[in-house]
Amino acid sequence: MKTKLFLLGTVLAFQLSLAAKDFNVLDFGAKGDGVTLDTTAIQRAINMAAASSNARVVIPHWKQFLIGTLQLKGGIDFHLSGELIISTNPADYSGDGVIMATNAANLKITGGGRISGRSLEFMTGYDAAGEWWLFKEWRPKMFVLTGCTNLVVRDITFADAPFWGLHMLGCVNVLVENVTVRNRLDVPNDDGIDPDHCRNVEIRDCDLICGDDAIVIKSTRQTNDFGACANIHVHDCVIRTQDAGLKIGTETTGDIHDIVFERCKILSSSRGLCIQLRDEGEISKITFRDIKFVSRYHSDPWWGRGEAISFTAHPRNPDGKTGTLHDVLVQNVSGKAENSVRINGSEGSRIENVKLENVSVDFSRWTKYPGEVYDNRPTKVLVPIEPHATDGFNIRFVDNITLSHCTANWASNAPAYFQSSVMPENSTGVRIIGFRGETEKHPISLR
Repeated sequence: MKTKLFLLGTVLAFQLSLAAKDFNVLDFGAKGDGVTLDTTAIQRAINMAAASSNARVVIPHWKQFLIGTLQLKGGIDFHLSGELIISTNPADYSGDGVIMATNAANLKITGGGRISGRSLEFMTGYDAAGEWWLFKEWRPKMFVLTGCTNLVVRDITFADAPFWGLHMLGCVNVLVENVTVRNRLDVPNDDGIDPDHCRNVEIRDCDLICGDDAIVIKSTRQTNDFGACANIHVHDCVIRTQDAGLKIGTETTGDIHDIVFERCKILSSSRGLCIQLRDEGEISKITFRDIKFVSRYHSDPWWGRGEAISFTAHPRNPDGKTGTLHDVLVQNVSGKAENSVRINGSEGSRIENVKLENVSVDFSRWTKYPGEVYDNRPTKVLVPIEPHATDGFNIRFVDNITLSHCTANWASNAPAYFQSSVMPENSTGVRIIGFRGETEKHPISLR
């Protein structure tokens, strides 16, 4: 019996040693009253947890914690059950983000809690004509996670971001799961999730509302070489935005490849699916699959002009280099839009090897904003807002493109500038197989 009791005690001790050790921020002096600045107390808990093993920093239920910059550490679970409220005082920040981490390995950010960004308190006022808020000179990002490996962000909510949301720079082996974003639709630059120079990333089961790009993969210009953005899988997300729903770019200074977007619903956007090559990087091996979308016009300051799909390779500046965009598959995608499917390269950067398979778009107009334009921004070379008829599928400076069993459904009351079903220009190797929707008014205009 003594032997059995000894063995039982040993097993229990081993199990307890595996259990996470909790560091409740209240035990480190945090008040949680939503008024007292709790940054120092919470940072103390983070530092103590990082010095332990298998530690969890607990932001408890039913409490509100006012914070500036928090520097998370590797090896901890930052477990957010309560609410973090960000400070509006720049003096409370030690960087350009609220939740920051640098070179942190095995970091987790979890819990069912919330981070409130107080976006309107970082604005100077509302521009009624532009239908958006004007921002102050300084505003923080919600997250800046740099060089982290084996990163998990799960189950949290952030809302009212004054600037970018979840910005991950140079991170490797990342899971973003069941994250809820509730930003304002009328605040600019409040992106949802931004993997930047990241590799081996899965983003799944997220629900996002934001004025700017919802999920955007990019490679910003950096002094450090964080490498390519590659092997990223985005799936089963629900999106509402006034910019692009699922996007690559606009910052494309490094290579971006092996990206898959699938099984997502874009309830509202200014561009459903979007690739914007504007810099010297190479974008390749991109797949959009099993996606439904709505894309519409918004007021003038907002980016995008209701394009269903917009893949563009345009020079940003007259003296800049534009890279290459090639090997793109769009498969089983359907939606409603006020503007074209655009696959538009440029003389200096022709798009190559694109296949659109079972892509179906219902074209109509239902908003009050002026139409008959394409949005080429950002560019100082082309006309930023280009007057252009609304074709179903507009193809410019593209080599080797296949439209297989695609459909353009035209509204009966479509305006006169809704023109060709397919319009290739300055393109080669255009193959059209089993197209549906061609009419006398909306022909396939092969040149």
